[in-house]
Amino acid sequence: MHLEDFPHQLARTRRFSLGVPREFTVSPDGRRVLFLRTSGGRDPVGRLRVQEEDGSERLLADPLALGGGTEPPEEELVRRERAGEASDGVTAYATDRRAGLAVFALDGALWAVRTADGRPFRVPAAGPVVDPRPSPDGRHIGYVTGRALHVVDVASGEDRSLAEPEGPEVGYGLSDHVSAESMGRLRGHWWAPDGSALLVARVDTAPVRRWYIADPAHPERPPRSVPYPAAGTANADVSLHILRLDGSRTAVDTDRERFEYVADARWDRHGPLITVQSRDQRTVRVLAADPGSGDTEVLHEQRDPAWVQLVPGAPARTDAGALVRPYEADGTRGLRIGAEGRTPPGLQVRAVLAVTGERVLFLANEDPSEEHVWAYEPDGGCVRLSAGPGLHSAAAGGGTVLLTGTTPEGPYATVLREGRPPARIACLAEEPAVAVRPRLLSLGRRRLRTALYLPSWYEPGSGKLPVLLDPYGGPALRVAVRARTWFASVSQWFAEQGFAVLVADGRGTPGRGPAWEKEVRGDALGPALEDQVDALRAAGEQFPDLDTGRVAIRGWSFGGYLAAGAVLRRPDVFHAAAAGAAPADQRLYDTHWKERFLGHPDREPENYDRSSLLADAPGLRRPLLLMHGLADDNVAVAHTLRLSAALLAAGRPHSVLPLSGVAHRAVRQDVAGDLLRFQLDFLRRALGI
Repeated sequence: MHLEDFPHQLARTRRFSLGVPREFTVSPDGRRVLFLRTSGGRDPVGRLRVQEEDGSERLLADPLALGGGTEPPEEELVRRERAGEASDGVTAYATDRRAGLAVFALDGALWAVRTADGRPFRVPAAGPVVDPRPSPDGRHIGYVTGRALHVVDVASGEDRSLAEPEGPEVGYGLSDHVSAESMGRLRGHWWAPDGSALLVARVDTAPVRRWYIADPAHPERPPRSVPYPAAGTANADVSLHILRLDGSRTAVDTDRERFEYVADARWDRHGPLITVQSRDQRTVRVLAADPGSGDTEVLHEQRDPAWVQLVPGAPARTDAGALVRPYEADGTRGLRIGAEGRTPPGLQVRAVLAVTGERVLFLANEDPSEEHVWAYEPDGGCVRLSAGPGLHSAAAGGGTVLLTGTTPEGPYATVLREGRPPARIACLAEEPAVAVRPRLLSLGRRRLRTALYLPSWYEPGSGKLPVLLDPYGGPALRVAVRARTWFASVSQWFAEQGFAVLVADGRGTPGRGPAWEKEVRGDALGPALEDQVDALRAAGEQFPDLDTGRVAIRGWSFGGYLAAGAVLRRPDVFHAAAAGAAPADQRLYDTHWKERFLGHPDREPENYDRSSLLADAPGLRRPLLLMHGLADDNVAVAHTLRLSAALLAAGRPHSVLPLSGVAHRAVRQDVAGDLLRFQLDFLRRALGI
C-alpha cells in the first residue's frame, strides 16, 4: 500500500480499530475469554467470539447469520456515540456470573448465546432493546426499551416492566449525558448478586435546557432535540432505586441536594456501593446502601480545593470488604486498599480494572509516556504484570490474566493461564501505510513529554523543514506515548508530506500527577498554549533543521481549540491553523466537564472570559481553517459559528468547512480521508509550501 492511500486507509479501517480484539471477559474459572472482533481490517461488523482453554477460538455470534430486527433505537445510537463505538454488528455484550450466558442487542432485537454450545437464540422483548444485561444466575435479562426498565425470563420468555417513565422526560436504566460523556459512567442498571433485584438510575431531563441539532443539507428532516446541560445551567435529576422482581421498589438516599452527580454505582456481595459528587466537584462521597431501606452510610469522603478526580473502576470492595479507593498526596494519585494497603508513592493510578478476592488489578504509570498493568495483593504488595513500552490494559478471572493494549509495534492481546504457555488472540487489523518513527523527547524546563516525527526520506542538514504542531493538549488524553496509536500514524503521515511534526503533552494532560493536571484550574487555554510554545522553542534549539519561521498547528476537539487559540493569541509564533470541532465558547460546554476546570460561570465568570476565544477574534492575522460536524452533540457547531461570526464582525478573513451529518469524532468513511487531505492542502498554501 502506498503512502498516498493512507488517509482513505485511516477512514475505511475506522482509525485502524477494525480487526482489533476488544471488550474482553475472562470467565471466573479462567478457562474462557470472550471478546468482540471484526473479521478483518476492512470489515465493520463486530462478532462475539470465545477463546477456549486450549487456545482455540470459536465464533459465538455472527450478526450476518442472525439477521436483524428493527433499526437501533435512538438511545442505542447515543450510547454508541458516548462510548466511541466505531464498528457495527455486535458492539457490546454482557455475561452472567459464570460467563456461561452472553446477551447482546442487534438492531433493537435481544439475543443470547450459551457459551458452551455457541448457538445464539432470540429472546422476546417488549420493544427495541438497549443495554441488555443478564442476572448473575443467568435466569433473567434486564434491558431498557422506551425508557422503561424491563426484565425477561430467559427460559419462559415472560416479560415484565419494573419501572415505567412517569413523563416524557423521564427514563430508567440508562445514563445521562454528563455521566456518560464527562464521568465515563455508561451504565444505568446493576443486578444484585442473587438476581432478585436491580439498582437502577432514574433520569429526569425536564430541568435541562433543550438544544436542537438539525442537518441543513436535509431541510426536510426535523431537528433532533437534545437535553444538553451547558455550564451554569441545570443538570438532569438523577436518582437511584432498588427495583425488585416481585414489583416492590425502594428509593436510595444519596443526598441529591448536596451531591448532584452519581459518578459510579455497583452491587457487590456486600450490597450497593455508590459514588456521588458535589456540583462543584470538590467533594466525593462513597456510600454503602441498605437495599431494604434505601438508607446509606458514608464509607469515605474525599475533598480537594480544585476538584476530586474520578478514577474509573474505583471505589470498589474486595471479597473481605476492604474498600479500594483513590487518594492524592505528595504529587501522587494512588490507591488505598483497606486500612493498610496502598500503592507506592510516585505511581500514578489511572484506573482499577478488576477486584478478584483480595487481589486488585489496576492501571498506573511511572513514566507518563507509558501505561502498565499492576496487581496488588495483601501479602505481596504491588507487582507490575505488563512488560515493555506501550499502553497496556488487562482483564482477569480465576488464575488467568489477559494482557492487551498497544505497543510501538501495534495492538496485541495475550492470555496468561497458570501452567500453560502464553496464548495470543489474533489481531486482524491492517498495518498502516506509514511506518511510525517518533523521537520521544523531554523538552524545556517543565520536561514536556514530546514526540517529534520527521520524514523517513529526510537527510539531516539537507534543508529546513516547516513545523506542524499536532497536539491534543487537553485533560482527557496523552499523545506523546510509546505506542503506535492512530494519532501517531496521522502525525507520521503529515511528516512524510514534508513537515517536522511536533506533538507535546503539556499541563493538564493526564499521567503526571494531580498538581500537573490541576495547574489549568481557572485557565483552560493559557498554560496549555504556553507549553506548546515552550516545546516548539526547545525543539528548535535541539534540532536546527526545524524552521521555526514557518509553523502551523492543527487539532480536533481540545486540540482544535488549542490550534485556534494559537493563531489568535500567538501570531508571532504560529503562522497558520486548522481547527476542528473547537469549543470556542466555554459557556457552551457541559456542566461537569467545564465547571471542573473553570468553576460555575455565575461565580467565576472571569475564568470563562479568559478561556473563551470569541473576544480574541479581532486579533486574527494568520490563516485559520475552522471545521465542524453539523451533527455534533458533544461540541455543538454553535461554537464554530459564533467564532466565525465574531471574526466576520471584526473583518478578519478565515475559512469554514461544515461537515454535514458528521458527529464529534468525524470518522465517517466518506469524510475522514478527504478531511486529512483538505487540511494538508490548506496548511501548505498557508505556509507557502
